[in-house]
Amino acid sequence: MSQDGNGVDLETSLGYLLKEASSALRVAMEEVLRPLGMTVTHYSCLELLAQRPGLSNSELARGAFVTRQSMNVLLQALERDGYVTRPAEPPAGKVLPTRLTPRGRRSLEKASVVVRSVELRMLRGMTPEDQSGAFRLLQSMIHSLRNDNEGESQR
Repeated sequence: MSQDGNGVDLETSLGYLLKEASSALRVAMEEVLRPLGMTVTHYSCLELLAQRPGLSNSELARGAFVTRQSMNVLLQALERDGYVTRPAEPPAGKVLPTRLTPRGRRSLEKASVVVRSVELRMLRGMTPEDQSGAFRLLQSMIHSLRNDNEGESQR
C-alpha cells in the first residue's frame, strides 16, 4: 500500500516494476535502432513478417502492440520505401497479406543484431536458471491476465 493506505506502493509493486522494465527496454531498443532509421514498431513489424509471412494489418498491429491505424500508416511507408510488398487486390476477403522484400530482410538482419545486443545487455548478470525462471514467471503473469480478461468479457 502507498503512504496514505490507498493505492499502490510503487516501491514494491511488481506491475510498476514491469512497466519500468518495459520502458527501459523500449528506450534502449530505440537508441540502437535510430541509427538504422527504425523505430521499435518498424522493427517489430519486420520481425513479425520474417517469422510469419503474409500477416494482415490487424495481425501485425496486435503483434506490435499498436492500433490498426498506426500499423496501416507504417505499412504504407514500408511499402513505399521498398521494405514490404502487399498485393493491390486482396487474394481472399479484405485481407492484404504483407511480405518482406529482399531490402526488408537485409534491414531486419542489421536490426536484429543490435536488438539482440540490447537483450543480452538486459540479461547480463542473470544465470541461465534466473533467465528461465523469469521467462516462466512472465508467461504465467500474461496467461493469468489474459484468462481473467477473457472471463470478464464472457460475463
